[in-house]
Amino acid sequence: MSVFQRVASGFRLAAYLGRNPLTMLGAALTTSSALTLIGFWLFDIASGGTVHPYVGVIFFLILPGIFLIGLLMIPVGALWRRLRLARSGQLPAKYPPVDFSVPAIREVVGWIAGLTVANVLILSVASYRGVEYMDSAKFCGATCHTVMQPEFTAYQNSPHQRVDCVQCHIGPGASWFVHSKFSGLRQVYAVTFHTYDRPIPTPVKQLRPSRDTCEQCHWPQSFAGNKLMVKRKFSDDEKNSELTTVLLLKIGGHTFDGAVGIHGRHLDTGSPIEYIATDGKRQTIAQVSYTDGGGKRLVFDSSDVKASAAQLAAGEHRTMDCLDCHNRPAHSFQTPERALDEAMTQGSISAELPFIKKQALELIKTKYADRDAAAQQIAAKLDAFYRGGYPDLYRDKRALVDSSIAQVQAVYLRNVFPAMNVGWGTYPNNLGHTDFPGCFRCHDGSHATADGRSIPNDCDTCHSMLAMEEANSKILTDLGLK
Repeated sequence: MSVFQRVASGFRLAAYLGRNPLTMLGAALTTSSALTLIGFWLFDIASGGTVHPYVGVIFFLILPGIFLIGLLMIPVGALWRRLRLARSGQLPAKYPPVDFSVPAIREVVGWIAGLTVANVLILSVASYRGVEYMDSAKFCGATCHTVMQPEFTAYQNSPHQRVDCVQCHIGPGASWFVHSKFSGLRQVYAVTFHTYDRPIPTPVKQLRPSRDTCEQCHWPQSFAGNKLMVKRKFSDDEKNSELTTVLLLKIGGHTFDGAVGIHGRHLDTGSPIEYIATDGKRQTIAQVSYTDGGGKRLVFDSSDVKASAAQLAAGEHRTMDCLDCHNRPAHSFQTPERALDEAMTQGSISAELPFIKKQALELIKTKYADRDAAAQQIAAKLDAFYRGGYPDLYRDKRALVDSSIAQVQAVYLRNVFPAMNVGWGTYPNNLGHTDFPGCFRCHDGSHATADGRSIPNDCDTCHSMLAMEEANSKILTDLGLK
């Protein structure tokens, strides 16, 4: 049988078996969804890609799914008709002929071939756009609005706000991409049936190793030298008195003169630090170990935790990496005091307003029914405080009062989400040790070896204090920073 005869035979079979409701419905679904998708893609290109997340779900996920279902229904309908005819004994031994000499038949065949090519192209583009959309920050953070609102808000106010979620949560490679999509199915189920946790737990064990994600941009060996840090704190007196702390943070790696900073010691690939955590959040460190410069293995057991051999065996055994300290790099929530101090340092909340630190702190730490009620009561009470207690200031600097009130509301709304049980201090941040244990999970003075050596916890280990909560810090003048 020639190629032409095989094509003719196959076309006769398709033409005969394709006359059934399921195949025709599939063709209708495929055609209508294809035309809609093409129209939307043209609109998306013209509008610059500004699509509402829920609209994106329809056009990037649901419609391509309908298109694919329609395509599958076409052959399924033909097979279904063939099965029915075979069971009833009506399946012909030879199908009705299709005469390719007839121009109309050739035209139909041409249309079918053209539509097949078009369907392949549409399915390819739809698949690409669907994956692209699912990997976008808008899809990750804004589609499941209530569930992801805390994390998406924190992400938008983080240094990583222009880094796509998938760069950290998936990274390069097909295996983790597939892993993330299976994980996504579980999350879709949880959102659909409201079985998700409130609050959403920090992904401790599910994250990819930092060498595959963080270190694609942040190279540990490049961390050298010290970092000058200036922290400003405002008192709760009428003048909002400013206190300044200045320190030199030893963040460096290994330097030419043999000095070792925070990154150099904790991320040393030649002598990695290992630890055992006995809780699911890696906040309770029972044992720390590493090999010193002389090749001796040092094991530091915590006298506070006092874990048994069975507890140590059952605990999480981990080699330290970036995420052990930077555990909230793109989703950091502040403490109320630090959030207000930062806003006042930036000037968005004016320190000129009497008692603004004290009043704002009391209001943002109050429990409210929901975020709308919080915003309304914070504004009403601060406005009443200055209108009644400082009428001249309220009259002369009304704009300053209003803008500061708006920023106090913003501080609360960036950090507190009652619907998800996210409040002040819900998520521990291991960076530093002033707000949460952080460094002191290991550097607490209680981790020691059998011969009495302990992990140091004195201030000079990681930083040099140049000023500590000083009203008029001389060091800032000396450094030309004041």
